[in-house]
Amino acid sequence: EVQLVASGGGLVQAGGSLRLSCAAAGFITDDYVIGWFRQAPGKEREGVSCISSSDGTAYYEDSVNGRFTISSDNAKNSVYLQMNSLKPEDTAVYYCAASTTWNTYWGQGTQVTVSS
Repeated sequence: EVQLVASGGGLVQAGGSLRLSCAAAGFITDDYVIGWFRQAPGKEREGVSCISSSDGTAYYEDSVNGRFTISSDNAKNSVYLQMNSLKPEDTAVYYCAASTTWNTYWGQGTQVTVSS
C-alpha cells in the first residue's frame, strides 16, 4: 500500500517562500508521475506541478511557472515544491499525488496561506 504524507505548509507574507515536502511510503513498482494539486475554498482543485519518474520532466501550471520549482529525492522517496514569490492567490490546501498506469494515490493536504 502506497501512502503519501505532505508537510511544509504555513503562513507567509506576499513575496515570501515556502517549501512543501511529500514523503512516499510503500512501493511503486512501475513508472509514475508525482506532483502537487491545490484547492482554495469555493474553487475547483487544480494541478500545480508534477514530475515524471521516467525522465525527470517537470510541468507547471501557468500561474506558478517561474515561481515554483518541483524536485524529487529518490533516496528519501520524497518530492518537494519550492514556492517563491508567493502571492495571496496561492492560498490553498496543497495535496500531493502520484499516478501510475494502474493506480492513483493521494496524500493529505497541507495549508498554505499567503497574506497581503
